[in-house]
Amino acid sequence: MFSKTNKNDKIDAEQREQYEYARARIKTKKRLMRHFILFLAGSILLIIINPILGIGKDFFIKDWFIWAILIWALLFLVHLLNVFVLNKFMGKEWEDQQMVKLKAKQAERIAELKKTAIKEVTVEEVKAMKASSEDEVKKNDNPNLLPPEEA
Repeated sequence: MFSKTNKNDKIDAEQREQYEYARARIKTKKRLMRHFILFLAGSILLIIINPILGIGKDFFIKDWFIWAILIWALLFLVHLLNVFVLNKFMGKEWEDQQMVKLKAKQAERIAELKKTAIKEVTVEEVKAMKASSEDEVKKNDNPNLLPPEEA
């Protein structure tokens, strides 16, 4: 209570954002590692199934397990590129820029809608005022052009 040090346990917004970004990056790298381990285990299993156990020998493609492993390797390379290459181009900064652009477009659209709404309201108000003034003129139509007599 009376200490000279000011301990502030709260994390400011920028530190929190950096923490969340680091956490998300770690999560994506962890998924990539799981994918790699699964790829290795699956490839070994496919090699065991076809040539060693002889399962699928009468399949219409000879050595189909090689094609399956190659396709899986291609998918793993796409995942690898997504994590390490594309994330740099389309990372947090890119997301922030896109968010700013979308917010600006949305604000512009809202401004346009407000303008059209105001125009419609003013046109309707003018029509209403015109109609009410015409009604008043009709009420005040007196053939003698004298004001109505008050009792």
